[in-house]
Amino acid sequence: MTTIVFLHAHPDDEASQTSGTMYLAVQQGHRVVCVYGTNGEHGTVPDDLSPGETVIDRRRSEAERSAEVLGTARVAWLGYADSGMTGWEQNSHATSFHSANVEEAAGRLAAILDEEDADVVVGYDWHGGYGHPDHVKVHAVARRAAELARRTPRFLQSTMNRDHVRRLWQAAVDAGVTDAGWNPDNPADDGNPFGTPEAELHWFVDATPVIDIKRAALACHASQEDAAGILQMPEDHFAGAFGGEWFIEEGRPAGIVAGLPS
Repeated sequence: MTTIVFLHAHPDDEASQTSGTMYLAVQQGHRVVCVYGTNGEHGTVPDDLSPGETVIDRRRSEAERSAEVLGTARVAWLGYADSGMTGWEQNSHATSFHSANVEEAAGRLAAILDEEDADVVVGYDWHGGYGHPDHVKVHAVARRAAELARRTPRFLQSTMNRDHVRRLWQAAVDAGVTDAGWNPDNPADDGNPFGTPEAELHWFVDATPVIDIKRAALACHASQEDAAGILQMPEDHFAGAFGGEWFIEEGRPAGIVAGLPS
């Protein structure tokens, strides 16, 4: 059995980005742990909060429900505040994940890696996929935590396949479903295009056989506008957009290998 620890920036990121891989790993007998860098308090404020319930309370309960869907063995929190979107004043708040000292934050994650005797830690690519400050921080923290851990785990980086996104976008433009106003090659939040070129990827996990599970995990976070919007997609479009999960593993030969990283 392999123990795989996933570090995500906010509750719901696991559902949209790596839930297929997480569920398939559990089904193959591996132990999966999900760690969140932030509490996600700057997400959508639900209209149906109970008296005394906070956004943090709701998002934590949603994360636990997602874990039940995926079979995640443990949910843990690094305890930092949500940094908000790129350019928000919250980016620089003293308690925000974006402002956190990398050594300190990585130490918190490394402690979990040691508790779990983790074989693999999964973070994000160098620019967090699209430049969100908390996502960029995930990369730095996960990388450093892998170095600090007592038994050095493999470090994988979850990312988007830029060429795949480009193909989907072009097909939508050709079909008249969307216009050319948005382009995956345009600068994202940090001035870089979305994701990573296909030539730089190493692992591909086909989540389409468990796409209903991935959709169910995302539905656990339906209080969030982004998740609710994605759930409005027709099932075939959802499978096309979210049925593939890609990872970088530095030091591997060029070329993509299909299947869970092994």
